[in-house]
Amino acid sequence: MSENLQENQCCVVIGASHAGVNFAFAHRKAGWLGKIILIDKDPELPYHRPPLSKVALAQDADEEAQPLKPEESYQNENIELQLGREVLTINKDERKIILDNSEHIKFDKLVIATGGRALIPSIKGMDSVPKVYTMRTAADAARIRESVQESEFKRVVIIGGGYIGLEVAASLRKRGCLVSLLERESRLLPRVTSPYISDFFTKTHTGKGVSLFTDKNVVSLSDEGGTTKVICEDGTSYIADLVVVGVGIRINMELAIEAGLEAKNGIEVNEKCQTSEDGIYAIGDCCCHFSQRYQRWIRLESVQNAVDQAKIAAAVICGNEPPAEPVPWFWSDQYEHKLQMVGLSEGYNECIIREEIGDDIKFSIWYFEGDRLLAVDAVNNARAYVVGTKLLKENRIINKLNLQDPATVLKPLNIIAE
Repeated sequence: MSENLQENQCCVVIGASHAGVNFAFAHRKAGWLGKIILIDKDPELPYHRPPLSKVALAQDADEEAQPLKPEESYQNENIELQLGREVLTINKDERKIILDNSEHIKFDKLVIATGGRALIPSIKGMDSVPKVYTMRTAADAARIRESVQESEFKRVVIIGGGYIGLEVAASLRKRGCLVSLLERESRLLPRVTSPYISDFFTKTHTGKGVSLFTDKNVVSLSDEGGTTKVICEDGTSYIADLVVVGVGIRINMELAIEAGLEAKNGIEVNEKCQTSEDGIYAIGDCCCHFSQRYQRWIRLESVQNAVDQAKIAAAVICGNEPPAEPVPWFWSDQYEHKLQMVGLSEGYNECIIREEIGDDIKFSIWYFEGDRLLAVDAVNNARAYVVGTKLLKENRIINKLNLQDPATVLKPLNIIAE
């Protein structure tokens, strides 16, 4: 029996969201015979996060979050859940963690899957006004939904024009809220996509009745007798019955830093998800790794990355061959539109916009650095997403003239350069 597969060993996982849960089940499947203890300070059975800013807000009735796995699945796989418990300390020398109830748990392997928490910007008056919410957890979604149901006028100001802000805007518009969205930069989604996609979603949201404002840096909030005045640096202000802050996340890496692990923009890991300390791994939103594909350090906030790294860490700990580095992919649902993104477009110097023939809105944007394909954004276009994923995995050179010709059927053989 391998040293890694002893029944008397214990693997502790800190964090029970997509990364931690998928790791626990993948670890058991990979052959781990010892204990698996999955710990999270959220008392809820681990649940899917992406629907929280979408269907969970758009629904009228209170709905429980969709569990990642049924409760009996953990029992069947002999995975011990400790929910509503917070890890206070990682003692890497004594190979143990200390919980908030003073319990000490020894580990042979430790996996940190702590993810991130909603970033709270430094805005004057944030703590002194009613009904200011973030959107990160099932409890957050429930509070926003309850507040909307209680509000007579339902005027909502959303701070932040990234994916979370836009998805919340779409969901609350479906509920009939009067939504104003304030973005600090000059366009929506400025860090993750092209101006063309930004313009498309600007037109989409304004067409649905959202009041969008860019170049708006919020500097203070004030209580106006039960409502909130949102004041921007340029002197403009907006009245809200509730405010939703969606400006990104703060990485939960304090435990790792206090334990002496290498961490900058996330806990640093190698291609095997190993940290700077032997026997300690990190996966998901909380870690960054050097990508051989992109030749730079990257940190990915996506369910796909969480699941992929979970499989890598599980395989490595059990002495199995880990899967190859995947191509990153992301998605966002807003109203009737689905945005699917594969690859990372950072560093592109050319993009080709391909409009498909037909009455429906269906297009894709292909990002290039010279002849190298970097990424594809597909709107209501699953074919472009699938084809782009295949070509990125294979590092194929594209015939750009064929690609941008809508009369050319979008198939790999039709757009691969000879």
